[in-house]
Amino acid sequence: MFETLKVRLGQGHRTNDFPGQPPCLPDRFRGVPTLDASRCTAGCQECAAACPTSAIMLSPFRIDLGKCLFCPICAEACPQEAIQFGPDYRLAANNRTDLILSSEQERKLAAALNQSMRRLYGRSLKLRQVSAGGCSGCEAELIALGNVVFDLARFGIQFVASPRHADGLVITGPVTNNMRHALMETYAAIPSPRLVIAVGACAISGGPVAGAGMAGDGIPSGIPVDLYIPGCPPHPLTVLDGLLRLLGRIKTPAA
Repeated sequence: MFETLKVRLGQGHRTNDFPGQPPCLPDRFRGVPTLDASRCTAGCQECAAACPTSAIMLSPFRIDLGKCLFCPICAEACPQEAIQFGPDYRLAANNRTDLILSSEQERKLAAALNQSMRRLYGRSLKLRQVSAGGCSGCEAELIALGNVVFDLARFGIQFVASPRHADGLVITGPVTNNMRHALMETYAAIPSPRLVIAVGACAISGGPVAGAGMAGDGIPSGIPVDLYIPGCPPHPLTVLDGLLRLLGRIKTPAA
C-alpha cells in the first residue's frame, strides 16, 4: 500500500488542463484532414478507390468525416499528396452535412444548445450509453473519459445506468438488427427534452460495415441527433471537446 502511495505521489497531478491549455497528443495521432484540390490531377482516382468506406468524393474534391476511419490509406494512395491528416482533434458537428469537408468551405464546429437547454444541462448532464453492435473501440474511449487524465465528472457530465435517470443518449455502433429495438426502447425511456449524441463512424454512417445484411447504416432516422462526433474511434479529447461545445463551455465562433 505504501509503495502504491509513493508511486502515485511521484506521478504528481495527472489530470489535463483541458480546455485551458492545448492538449498533448501523440505524433501518430490523425485528426482533421486537409485537402488541396489544386494538387489533384484530372482523372486521378487513387485516393477515392483506396478508401474502404467511400468517404472521398471527387468533382468537387471532398471527404465525409462521418464515414472516414482516419486511416492513412487515402493519403498514402494519393500520388500528389492532396490529402494530409493534421493534429486538429476538434471534429464534432451539430449537423450531418457539416461533416462534409472540402478545401473551399470553412469547417463548422459544433455550436451550443439554445439558452433554455443550456440552463437545463449546462452544469449537470447525465448520459445513457448504448452500444448498438459496436466493436468496443468507441466504447473503450468513452470509458477512458472517466479516468484521472480526462476526468469527465469535473465538468458535471456523467454516464448513468438507467435511461430514466438520463438527460441524453450516447450511441455507438452501426445499430445492428438485434439492437435496433433495444435502442428505440432506450430512446423512448429517456424523459423529454433529451439529447442524442452519435459517437464514431459506425453510429454516424455504418462505418466499415455499412450495407451489411445484419448491420444498419448508423442511427435510424427516427432518432434525431444533436451532436455528431466522428472517428474510428474518436479520441477522448474529441468527445470531450464536442460535449463542452454543445453545453456552451467552449465558445464556437459564429459561422
